[in-house]
Amino acid sequence: MSFPELSSPDKEITIRGPDEPKKNRPDTPAILKHSGLFLLTFITVTFVGIMWVGQTAHADGVLDMLPEGILFAAVFLMFLACHEFGHYFAAVYHNIRVTLPYFIPVPFGIGTLGAVIRIKEKINDSRKLFDIGVAGPIAGFIISLGTLIYGFATLPGPEFISNFAGHEEVIAHVEEHGTWPDTPPEETEGMLIVFGNTILYSFVESFFDNAPPMWEMYHYPFLFAGWLGLFFTALNLMPVGQLDGGHILYSLIGYRNHRKVARITFGAITALAGIEAIPFLHGALVEWSAAFASFSPVLWALILYFLVRRAFNNDHTWMLPVLLASLLISTGYLFLIGSGMEQTGSLIWLVWSFFLAYFVGLEHPPALYEKNLTPTRKVLGWTSMAIFVLCISPNPIYFLNGM
Repeated sequence: MSFPELSSPDKEITIRGPDEPKKNRPDTPAILKHSGLFLLTFITVTFVGIMWVGQTAHADGVLDMLPEGILFAAVFLMFLACHEFGHYFAAVYHNIRVTLPYFIPVPFGIGTLGAVIRIKEKINDSRKLFDIGVAGPIAGFIISLGTLIYGFATLPGPEFISNFAGHEEVIAHVEEHGTWPDTPPEETEGMLIVFGNTILYSFVESFFDNAPPMWEMYHYPFLFAGWLGLFFTALNLMPVGQLDGGHILYSLIGYRNHRKVARITFGAITALAGIEAIPFLHGALVEWSAAFASFSPVLWALILYFLVRRAFNNDHTWMLPVLLASLLISTGYLFLIGSGMEQTGSLIWLVWSFFLAYFVGLEHPPALYEKNLTPTRKVLGWTSMAIFVLCISPNPIYFLNGM
């Protein structure tokens, strides 16, 4: 037997009957399945992580760099686990049926596409929706920030870069001056990977001397795992659809206001996607036929039309203004501020635009029971929105051409 939940805007009182069944009791096959996915993900993150943090200068083979890969995997997966179990335990607290986290292994990138849990029943209470949505990002943020601070506090000197092959120009500068160079090396074979700075990363970095530049940061397991954790937290906190940030902002400001914010946010993301996509399309057209290279902005405009049409469900009152504003921002940045068609990026925002438009959706479905959030929840909610701003990077990964 169960009793209804009684609540007021300022105080939540929950009364449950003594015989109300607990919904989350995973059986042995489920535990084995989820544990197996975690173990497989740990293996892929370890071996892919070796390519990032492995000290190649003194290693005779991959196995010599295994400890560095294991360290990176342990630190980064600790963030993922804490994020997902934050959601899980919030769902368990509210007796919402939920799966254990599914970790997703891949043999490239950083070795994983992340982790997800499945909510197996509709959450009709906006307060429960908020609790489950906010628990993961807050837990993951605490772990990532702690990881970043620990990484800076235990940072070796710039001479540490001599442990990595292929950094001769940087090593020479460090040996001569004892500090990192102010600009990336000019004589680098292939493409130089640069990670975008964020407000929070820069703030923490400012308290420590000789922090590695963003084109060398990924050799440091704690710095790299901390940066990734904060960036993935920001992606999840994006106030769109049923992402964590969508749940949170919907609970804070309601359906109509959230709908406006989500659409404006999507327009900003497509503007960032255009900054990546137009030079990419230009390069592809040059390879195919140089005569058509100048049509790359037109081609992007056509792609953008289908994106906003899908995202706004053919709502022309939003489609045209967002499409024009997005195009103006993208082309204005490329030709007035950026590097024009030489601009490089990882196409993260392009992929994310399609993901939001075709899989997530922009609008948050209304909850059956709308409840005012308690003051503590409001503070947590707006804090999480601040975390989104502090941890997001407009250009998270980009490339510089070597000589």
